[in-house]
Amino acid sequence: MTHILVVEDEPGIAFALEADLHTEGYTVTLAATGDEALRLARAGEFDLILLDIMLPGKDGFEVCRERRRAGSRTPIILLTAKAQKAEKVMGLELGADDYLTKPFSPRELVARVKAVLRRTDRPTDPSDVIRVGDLQLDVPRMRTEVAGRSIDLTPTEFTLLATLARQPGRIFTRSQLLDALHGVAFESYERAIDSHIKNLRRKLEPDPRQPRFVLTVYGVGYRLADDR
Repeated sequence: MTHILVVEDEPGIAFALEADLHTEGYTVTLAATGDEALRLARAGEFDLILLDIMLPGKDGFEVCRERRRAGSRTPIILLTAKAQKAEKVMGLELGADDYLTKPFSPRELVARVKAVLRRTDRPTDPSDVIRVGDLQLDVPRMRTEVAGRSIDLTPTEFTLLATLARQPGRIFTRSQLLDALHGVAFESYERAIDSHIKNLRRKLEPDPRQPRFVLTVYGVGYRLADDR
């Protein structure tokens, strides 16, 4: 059964989230502070973390940063009461997979949770390995290598890269990449793709300012270089 860690310091909101997720058949563990969330995340196996940004002590940004620095690939959805674009971008660049702006409906919550969880599904074909130049993706194991060097990617980053790598040279619009993530096109959400691409470049490229793998096609979208 899917196990979700909900990190929310307002009891009413926390219990409402727990009830909505239980209705969908998920197991839920609650945490009210950033420190408690980190302790639980280190000790247990969670399939997803719903993480409020405004928390006592360590905030959601710090929790997200520490989990990613520790090598955790557990998907993270940030919960925020603020609508500022900069805050959302900061969360995505720290390694979050998605964000929800309060107030949100149970339907939107469940749609986002299911979308992010689908990115962690492993195909059953053990021969599904993608090679493009120095880049190699082992899809069943969600492992990435560049010139033999292992690269740690979140499920969202891996799904985006695999989508591009299956058709090197093809130009994908942000909307098409969002579809590949099984995303729901809420207002301005396509811009989150840019943050995930930035993270990919930071991890893959020798010089992210002059990418040789994931290339921008200005005014259209992105493509994976096929002429390296």
